[in-house]
Amino acid sequence: MREIIIDYFTSKDFIVTEAKNGVEALEILENNEFDIVLLDIMMPKLDGYSVCKKIRKDSEIPVIFLTAKSDEDDKLTGYELGADDYITKPFSLPILYAKVVALIKRSNGNMVNTHQINVCGINIDLKNRKVTVDNKEIILAPKEYDLLICLIKNRDRILTREQLLAKIWGYDFMGFDRVVDTHIKKLRAALRDKASCIRTIIKVGYKFEEVK
Repeated sequence: MREIIIDYFTSKDFIVTEAKNGVEALEILENNEFDIVLLDIMMPKLDGYSVCKKIRKDSEIPVIFLTAKSDEDDKLTGYELGADDYITKPFSLPILYAKVVALIKRSNGNMVNTHQINVCGINIDLKNRKVTVDNKEIILAPKEYDLLICLIKNRDRILTREQLLAKIWGYDFMGFDRVVDTHIKKLRAALRDKASCIRTIIKVGYKFEEVK
């Protein structure tokens, strides 16, 4: 089933990451940014309900349960744990795709589509890693671009320096956490009057907020 879903969504230009069990899923989610999560319930090591519960502790990423468990109580449990949708097998791949795209768009607010981000006057072409501010292209170093994407995808959520280091530089990075501050400073300079969207949370880290 994973292979079928991966092949279908890859053909639609999605980048798909798979996990073989619930524990692996949480490890992957901790270290990477995603637009949506598809969860089975009956998974090895850690079931889908437990994974969803842990996800909802610190993330609003859309979650769809995709499972053979069709009882009403199972569905209610899924929704109570924070799932956005609950689809039972067998299912239609085109319908699943339509639901995924709709949830991503709803979750991202004014993001144009799965390959474009348009927020706060900042437009990002994810396929080509191209960033424009008020229709003028700006050049960002790779780490600055990755920081911007990470902050926007987690907007309105405080990210500590340690979290940003882990997500952008990786857990094996041997430098100091102040490297984050240096790259944020360069990112703000590139964003010019949109720099105010990146808020400094004193002694903690940073947060991306839309400035009206």
